Amino acid sequence: MSQFIDDIDQRTRMVGQNRMELLLFHLGGKQMFGINVFKVREVIAKPTLRHLPGSSPTVRGVANIRGRTVSVIDLALAIGFAARPIDDDRDAKVIVTEFNRSVQGFWVSAVDRIVNVNWETVKPPPRGTERESYLVAVTEVDDRLVEIIDVERVFAQINPLKSDVSDEVQKQAAILPHDRRILVVDDSLVARKQIERAIMELGFRTETRSDGRAALEYLEELAAADMVESSIEMVIADIEMPRMDGYTLTRKIREHGKLKDLRVILHSSLSGQFNHDMVKRAGADDFLAKFDPDELATTVLKYAKKS
Repeated sequence: MSQFIDDIDQRTRMVGQNRMELLLFHLGGKQMFGINVFKVREVIAKPTLRHLPGSSPTVRGVANIRGRTVSVIDLALAIGFAARPIDDDRDAKVIVTEFNRSVQGFWVSAVDRIVNVNWETVKPPPRGTERESYLVAVTEVDDRLVEIIDVERVFAQINPLKSDVSDEVQKQAAILPHDRRILVVDDSLVARKQIERAIMELGFRTETRSDGRAALEYLEELAAADMVESSIEMVIADIEMPRMDGYTLTRKIREHGKLKDLRVILHSSLSGQFNHDMVKRAGADDFLAKFDPDELATTVLKYAKKS
């Protein structure tokens, strides 16, 4: 299983085709869950854990993984399931992930397989469900519902990110007009709120959408009314989103006669050269590995119109 992440070149060929791969796993029951493979470094058998005094109740402990001390989060407990004794998880695995410039492990009861899905088949989570706040999307695999977990939200509850823009960067925004909105597109509620807060601290107003298709429909409505230039300063979009990913959204914007001049900044918790290369191919203006408020704010100021 650990070898599946090694062939990164092969996997990046799907990027920009509105497709992704999901690692499927279980959390002690029949329900299937998923995580974007690009967030996964490897899957390992349950390691020896050391208790970390003062840590969150959802952290089972820390493990030495390839010479690095990594916190291991009980994913089932973190999203609201009852606690399970470690001995009950005979087939347990740890999904070692890397996003937002950090490495963390998620304890799961079993790992199933990897599947290739089209973003168009990935839908927003149904409202009113018990785990709604922890889901980023849902899809179907072999006629079975797969719940895609917002692992960034889980991790942010345990290790909150810095969210304030520094005073120095805020002062740089004072000379800019702020009559246009910045469109923020991200399927993660946590990420949207982080980006919104940073932008608002610069004095800009925001408009938000949770996926690329919804964002494109909004922009097309503005274009039909000849309101793009007067309404939108720029677009800041996640790369991995349900229904339409950020690369596809960017390409659609560039192909539209009234939208093609919009500034587009793509961001992702997934760093790597492949993201930078794909940003150029898709036609975006810049790429950010999320989330650093000053880096985001500085990039916004770089592309904001001066008049």
